[in-house]
Amino acid sequence: EDIADVLRWVDRSLIRLGAKFADYVPDDPSSFRLSPEFSLFPQFIFHLRRSQFLQLFNSSPDEAAYYRYILNKESTTNSLVMIQPTLLSYSFNGPPQPALLDSQSVRPDTILLLDTFFHVVVFHGETTAAWREQRYHEQEEHAAFRNLLEAPQADAQMIMDNRFPVPRYIVCDQHKSEARFLMAKLNPSVTHNSEGAGGAQVFTDDVSLRVFMEHLMKLAVQS
Repeated sequence: EDIADVLRWVDRSLIRLGAKFADYVPDDPSSFRLSPEFSLFPQFIFHLRRSQFLQLFNSSPDEAAYYRYILNKESTTNSLVMIQPTLLSYSFNGPPQPALLDSQSVRPDTILLLDTFFHVVVFHGETTAAWREQRYHEQEEHAAFRNLLEAPQADAQMIMDNRFPVPRYIVCDQHKSEARFLMAKLNPSVTHNSEGAGGAQVFTDDVSLRVFMEHLMKLAVQS
């Protein structure tokens, strides 16, 4: 089927689900509420629409077929990671923390570990990359920084050791070309059109999750 038809079917199905299972006052989008069981489902569909399964730009027919074959073959847990990747944030503030799959999670003094199943990306923030280039991690007094650099790489290796097919391993820095592997997976809550927002800008015309939810609520409550 044509991808545009599939996207329309996905959108209509999500709107019908919201109209049937959400609590709301007709024609009042601000009253729209989903139960806890369904609260994360629209977010999941948002990432599905942006995934390599439904967005074929820059993918060959062979790549698209391969991605879909693996999706059908793998376990539910792995399939969920393919559609909505996991993101961990490493900083001096404590142990690694799960981070939102959002452009506001990109900070200059942190390292991010993205697992998309097909790719494992270690992403250094601008300041962290600059410290590494100045070789602070080779100095004894900066052992904490050395540990910070090594932690996501060790976790990335653990992921790859336990997965087949082995994912592509990418180490990149903020504002460098390979950073696109991480930035393309993030919710573009901060774009070149945003003003005064934290996080890294995503240069895209895609709508953010907030705009996506606003449209869903507006259409689901129509009487």
